[in-house]
Amino acid sequence: MTELTGRPAAESGVFAIGGDLPVHRLGFGAMRITGPGIWGEPEDRDEAIRVLRRAVELGITLIDTADSYGPHVSEELIAEALHPYPDDLIIATKGGLTRQGPDLWAPVGRPEYLHQCVEMSLRRLRLERIDLYQLHRIDPKVPVEEQLGVLEDLRSAGKIRHIGLSEVSVAQIEQARELTNVVTVQNLYNLTNRQWQDVLDYCIAEGIGFIPWFPLATGELARPGSVLDAAAKDHNATPAQLALAWLLHLTPVMLPIPGTSKVAHLEDNVAAARIQLSAEEVASLTALA
Repeated sequence: MTELTGRPAAESGVFAIGGDLPVHRLGFGAMRITGPGIWGEPEDRDEAIRVLRRAVELGITLIDTADSYGPHVSEELIAEALHPYPDDLIIATKGGLTRQGPDLWAPVGRPEYLHQCVEMSLRRLRLERIDLYQLHRIDPKVPVEEQLGVLEDLRSAGKIRHIGLSEVSVAQIEQARELTNVVTVQNLYNLTNRQWQDVLDYCIAEGIGFIPWFPLATGELARPGSVLDAAAKDHNATPAQLALAWLLHLTPVMLPIPGTSKVAHLEDNVAAARIQLSAEEVASLTALA
């Protein structure tokens, strides 16, 4: 692979989160810089630091993390690698999921706990205000008014700038928007899994940023001789790069955040921002699933 030069992430376009936080649309998800099962320290801490610094060099201006990644490890690595932060870098984090071990997650949405989550993320990230704070999951055991109410209080206090949601339905977004201003939604979405298509359609209609997690999935669609495989070869790219390019071409509200723990894989992902797809190619890829 030829060396990736310049700031290719800038070629993904710009979206203004909340109308006042412009970011390059291709961001970086900082979940995979932790240990196996998203638990503990990374196997190669120095490489994780290099990944974060290289992401910024490549023009990424949105890094997405959560207090539950590690837990705490991802936020601490981001601060170690990048603080003091570049003026154009937005660190988005999340709270509301607790950890009991590798690959174990449980929602806790009690207001006092969410308040603590915000305060501790501020401390770990060395920030005075979190530009985008996302409720990682709505806790079904706690009234949503209480969960979003404490985040709105913290926003009013200047500790949060904007509020986002994760893994929510259209009905939940509408309910949340009666309580606070929701600027982003982070749901599972990729070329092979579009169970949240109605949520994406809603975000497009309302101008809400849509952050698809697990954006690189291609599965059987990447088999030799497939439409995706042929399109990738036409662009001298990999199927995963085509899957990212497809997301970026779908709508201007799309903010993919592919994650990795390796610099080489990071560069492969960011190179997808330079792939130009025709309307016909986008349509043929969209028709695959």
